[in-house]
Amino acid sequence: MEFVVLGWAADEPTLRLDYRRFAYAGKFVMSNTGKAVVVDRWDPIAAPSEEYDSAVVAAAAFNEDRTDESTLWIRYITVRSDRKRRGLGPRLCAFVADAARGAGYETLAIAVNNPFAYDALYKAGFAWTGETTGLAELVLERPADAPATRSRETYQAGLDDYRDRDLGDPETAFLAARTASDPPALLDDIDGATQTRGGADGRSDPDGRSDAADAGR
Repeated sequence: MEFVVLGWAADEPTLRLDYRRFAYAGKFVMSNTGKAVVVDRWDPIAAPSEEYDSAVVAAAAFNEDRTDESTLWIRYITVRSDRKRRGLGPRLCAFVADAARGAGYETLAIAVNNPFAYDALYKAGFAWTGETTGLAELVLERPADAPATRSRETYQAGLDDYRDRDLGDPETAFLAARTASDPPALLDDIDGATQTRGGADGRSDPDGRSDAADAGR
């Protein structure tokens, strides 16, 4: 697998994902966010598909915080339906953090709307800030150059926020299985994967904060 930055927000990259296989596919067509992807094999000169970018198995969209140029927000993470539960979402987030550090950012932030994504982002070195958005998403952050400081208390406090909500059976069972548990182990470095950075080091002119994530666990 290869992890590739297609471009930063200033480059206006777009990505055509199959809406039948990716959550939030329509968000990646917009050019106001940077994009990074996971592909089985990266071919920068391949002719584009007439319909969809079929080589992509996971994708991230991100841009700069509108009031803090040192912070990069990951707006969306999505994993192809047949490649979920393989750790691609958190690994892609960790890759974006490393790329952001190289571009001069100091902090990565993301807001998540479900406990699956929350737990997955902890594996990528994020931790809950104690804040929520107006859409009741939990805001997680990490430094660009290292994992965040994590504690059981903060991790469980975020899970408690979800426990207080009217969720479905899968989420309820997931939360029950993590009662009093420590945060999940951090992912190892991306083994057996090539990391490629494409596009310029331009930065975005952001237009908001963060949205939901489908981290694919």
